[in-house]
Amino acid sequence: MGKSSVSDLSEHVFDLIQELFAIDPMLLTSVMPQLEFKLKSNDGEERLAVVRLLAKLFGAKDSELASQNRPLWQCFLGRFNDIHVPVRLECVKFASHCLMNHPDLAKDLTEYLKVRSHDPEEAIRHDVIVTIINAGKKDLNLVNDQLLGFVRERTLDKRWRVRKEAMMGLAQLYKKYCLHHEAGKESAQKISWIKDKLLHIYYQNSIDDKLLVEKIFAQYMVPHSLDTEEKMKCLYYLYACLDTNAVKALNEMWKCQNMLRSLVKELLDLHKLPVSEANNSAMLGKLMSIAKNLPDAGKAQDFMKKFNQVLSEDEKLRVQLEMLISPTCSCKQAEICVREITRKLTFPKQPTNPFLEMVKFLLERIAPVHIDSEAISALVKLLNKSIEGTADDEEEGVTPDTAIRSGLELLKVLSFTHPTAFHSAETYESLLQCLKMEDDKVAEAAIQIFRNTGQKIEIELQQIRSTLIPILHQKAKRGTPHQAKQAVHCIHAIFNNKEVQLAQIFEPLSRSLNADVPEQLITPLVSLGHISMLAPDQFASPMKSIVANFIVKDLLMNDRSVGNKNGKLWSADEEVSPEVLAKVQAIKLLVRWLLGMKNNQSKSANSTLRLLSAMLVSEGDLTEQKKISKSDMSRLRLAAGSAIMKLAQEPCYHEIITPEQFQLCGLVINDECYQVRQIFAQKLHLALVKLLLPLEYLAVFALCAKDPVKERRAHARQCLLKNISVRREYIKQNPLAQEKLVSLLPEYVVPFMIHLLAHDPDFTKPHEYEQLKDIKECLWFMLEVLMTKNENNSHAFLRKMVENIKQTKDAQCPEDAKANEKLYIVCDVALFVIANKSTACHLDCQKEPVLPSKFFLVQDKEFKNDKEYLTGEMRQMLLTGKPKPAPVLATVNKTLTVPGRRIVQKTATAPDTASNTSSNSSPLVTANNKNSTTDTERQAQENNENPVIKQDEMKDEPSQKLTPDAGIEASPVRRRGRPTKAAAAAAAAALKEAGALPAGGGAGRGRKRASDAPADSINVKMSKQQQQQTDEGTKRQIDLQR
Repeated sequence: MGKSSVSDLSEHVFDLIQELFAIDPMLLTSVMPQLEFKLKSNDGEERLAVVRLLAKLFGAKDSELASQNRPLWQCFLGRFNDIHVPVRLECVKFASHCLMNHPDLAKDLTEYLKVRSHDPEEAIRHDVIVTIINAGKKDLNLVNDQLLGFVRERTLDKRWRVRKEAMMGLAQLYKKYCLHHEAGKESAQKISWIKDKLLHIYYQNSIDDKLLVEKIFAQYMVPHSLDTEEKMKCLYYLYACLDTNAVKALNEMWKCQNMLRSLVKELLDLHKLPVSEANNSAMLGKLMSIAKNLPDAGKAQDFMKKFNQVLSEDEKLRVQLEMLISPTCSCKQAEICVREITRKLTFPKQPTNPFLEMVKFLLERIAPVHIDSEAISALVKLLNKSIEGTADDEEEGVTPDTAIRSGLELLKVLSFTHPTAFHSAETYESLLQCLKMEDDKVAEAAIQIFRNTGQKIEIELQQIRSTLIPILHQKAKRGTPHQAKQAVHCIHAIFNNKEVQLAQIFEPLSRSLNADVPEQLITPLVSLGHISMLAPDQFASPMKSIVANFIVKDLLMNDRSVGNKNGKLWSADEEVSPEVLAKVQAIKLLVRWLLGMKNNQSKSANSTLRLLSAMLVSEGDLTEQKKISKSDMSRLRLAAGSAIMKLAQEPCYHEIITPEQFQLCGLVINDECYQVRQIFAQKLHLALVKLLLPLEYLAVFALCAKDPVKERRAHARQCLLKNISVRREYIKQNPLAQEKLVSLLPEYVVPFMIHLLAHDPDFTKPHEYEQLKDIKECLWFMLEVLMTKNENNSHAFLRKMVENIKQTKDAQCPEDAKANEKLYIVCDVALFVIANKSTACHLDCQKEPVLPSKFFLVQDKEFKNDKEYLTGEMRQMLLTGKPKPAPVLATVNKTLTVPGRRIVQKTATAPDTASNTSSNSSPLVTANNKNSTTDTERQAQENNENPVIKQDEMKDEPSQKLTPDAGIEASPVRRRGRPTKAAAAAAAAALKEAGALPAGGGAGRGRKRASDAPADSINVKMSKQQQQQTDEGTKRQIDLQR
């Protein structure tokens, strides 16, 4: 050691040291310092050899070397950060033996394994997981919570191999300690989070992740190999213990599997039809959809085409597959079918058969391995035991109430995916018992199960029918609003004499309506609304009378009680006054009534839309008697905006919604109340992503650039990304969509966005920089997402579209010169943004954009608008935020301030909401940003009339006071949604005619704009030192030493 030697043993010196150490560690007292020296060698291979030796010495079962020679131990731990990859890898492998043989050293190893779990090398991250999981499988006490936390983190690793190892490792621990209870309840409690974490991964975009979660669920969480009773007990209590997001993920998993079963069934149905070009095209579409649900979509498509070819040639295979996806297929039958299908596809035998593997993936997803009629019966028995109090609920860690509620929710979800499995007298008897329970949620879930599964009750189970009908009638008349809705739909879905049944509910309810007792109005209004939607012709005449005389005149046009004047913009559901809840349900009833009619022959839709518009213009206080509280007004604004959006989903009503009404509806997304903006944006997104709303409503998200709360802007951007990707995918998957590109292609949202922004109530001074900057931010908020890729020369198409808009007039007010000028200015800002963000936009575009005639009037060919509406200086300011620097001589003897101009300081309640516009040229920070305020604080600051500003968060500066000498009046609080005076007067006159507004009802008022700060001037500044500290804190360093 340390000296050159010619001995034959020099090559085996480390083997000698190991053998001597095994005989007596004291023999190596003088050698150990030399090993420490060798650990710091410049030669990576030499360091590797020493690390291998010391790993054996430290890791040996009875070794006390680490405690006897701390300097050497610390020096060895330093090699976990070695610059040489094989050295780090060897250290990580050693950690597994060390954790098993020397639990006392776990604390020392934890910090080093933490760093290595983020190692740039995939193999090292993978081995860290293997190390921890192996130790955990031997004894869970060997791994602390921190080590398990590293594995948890790696379930989201960027590499599939690492993610897979982490997920499988956690699944094995869960099965061993939580399912089989091999180490008692305490150990099971320690890793109870694993079940939730594994299911959360189903939210990931990768299909590989989803498939692995399904496999883990079927093999480790609820093993399909168990007998039915054990399997269902396992599922019953697992579902009761999951957190909300995990439950949603599990529901989504069943939903996806059911959808895939439907696709395969549709494919098999196509095989029964005669061969034709249309049939082949339809088959190809189904195969593409199926391939999207399998790993490696490219290969999956080829393999699915091959599988389809085999199906067309082999009738027995089709029969087996049809049996597998049949609603009556049992779990045991499914296993036989899968075995038979794979056996048929294994010839010729090959060492690896990727085609067979892909088909297995498909079969695993569509085979019913858990749920059949027997399984549902077992679940119902468990539910009965919980109701009777004879179940093992407490032992399983849940209360009987939780077990009953979650058990019903589980059955409700399964009633959507496996409805035929419920059809038995025993199951329905148990559900009838649940209907009689006091828990509202339990009864609601039971009604929904009857609705989903009870189509054969009337014919085959007369006794159940006779017991069920009076209960449903009672729930429709006096149950909770949710129960009433489900009861009406249940009657409509499962009974042949539904007209008689609905009439028996409708008539007593319609006679008992009394606006003086709003508490007793809510459930009747819900029932009447749904009845009128499901049976519009049967109740057309009485509903028209109820709407005109009671809903509008008696309920909506009167304020009977005085609201709470606490100044809050939002209050909890239980604090909302019964009168306002009744008014919200009245608005929903109007919408359901119209959706049932699906025509506007009586012009009822026009009157309803005028009423809803008046509700928005008056900020929710339709009577303008000042009786209603601010929080109740927020509820009514949200209800009115949502109602217009709901009506727009029906083509016959979308046609009659005027541009002004569309703008009022869209401006709800800029409401002053945070919750209104949040809920409205969510409803808008859900309707758009299902392609229920016309494309113009996607333009509303552009207004979110004005939202003062970063999380709302981030959410809106995610909604835009999702909606645009859904539309592009739909166009790719559906050949017929080419004929409807104007209503589907995301680029066609731009004309609607330009028109919406040109009529923004804040856009009053079209030549002022601050307002143009807001317009630019809104345009870029949308265009950034649209221009991510230049597919099919889309950038040039966008440019041409905006140029074409400049050659039209505003159809909303074609003769208004100022309105047209604002439209052209927005066009110029849009062209400026497009040209600055893309060099390809100046290419020729052969395709001629189609502009919506409802918003733009095409002019004669003689009309030519080639005027530049943005000055060079304004372009410079929009580009840089600063005016073009003037020559030095030009600034001599000139004042730097403009006399009479009000100086407005930007305000903020927290660092997150420092600006009302989003700088979307850089990626948005996620909602989990450490600097962001909590939801509670933000909402308090957002929704209070005078929020309290924390001294440590804010830095007050003397605000500049405006004196009368300055010649400026204090500007009022800006409001959103104020229409022009002419439009307001016209709306008011129309509503008076319709009897929807009292005399003197003003339609000229607008909604307060979303505010991110109180009126006081507050300036938020961050010193350079603070900025540097923040920047340094975000950097991640990997300390790799030699």
